[in-house]
Amino acid sequence: MGLLDRLINWLQGKRKKAHILFVGLDNSGKSTIINQLKPKKERIPDIVPTVGIGEENFSLGSLDLTAFDMSGQGRYRNLWEHYYSNCDAIIFVLDSTDKLRIPVAKEELMQLLRHKEIQRKRNLPVLFFANKSDLRESFSAVKCAQLLELDKGEWVKGGSPMYRGDPHSGLGRPWHICASNAHTGEGLNEGIQWITEQLLNSRNEK
Repeated sequence: MGLLDRLINWLQGKRKKAHILFVGLDNSGKSTIINQLKPKKERIPDIVPTVGIGEENFSLGSLDLTAFDMSGQGRYRNLWEHYYSNCDAIIFVLDSTDKLRIPVAKEELMQLLRHKEIQRKRNLPVLFFANKSDLRESFSAVKCAQLLELDKGEWVKGGSPMYRGDPHSGLGRPWHICASNAHTGEGLNEGIQWITEQLLNSRNEK
């Protein structure tokens, strides 16, 4: 059973649709993660860089899941905002080995946060995958969180308990970060379980 199957089993009969945006810089591993999340029989052997926007639709049970693979190339990043209004969650993929471009990823994240549609969705969950964690030169998930300044501002009160000081300090934007290896699937299950819980909670609050 693939990770998407687990997500579907959890959400089946409880949420009809879930639109998830996969964002991050180019070569961070977004398309490979999406491919890994799909059932084995639907995976493709060779992944090519996304040009513009890639869309994957999964209709299983009562859930209609749409994953938008947003190109991270500079000339396409301005397309991300056209999908903010209808998204239920964001998955931000970070190349934890690309130390020179982590500040660029941070700036893109800040621009995303400043967008009026994201500001309006204060409870929109954001999952971070610190990808390529298997490589020796990679930063840990905790270090990536610090470099993205997830220990500051609106993130502080919303993060998972291990990333915030006081679990009773109030509500902030919900987020979680975990180390991942897109090729083997390591770490993806943890992230999918977290984002599934967030989707269920958001539904119950409506």
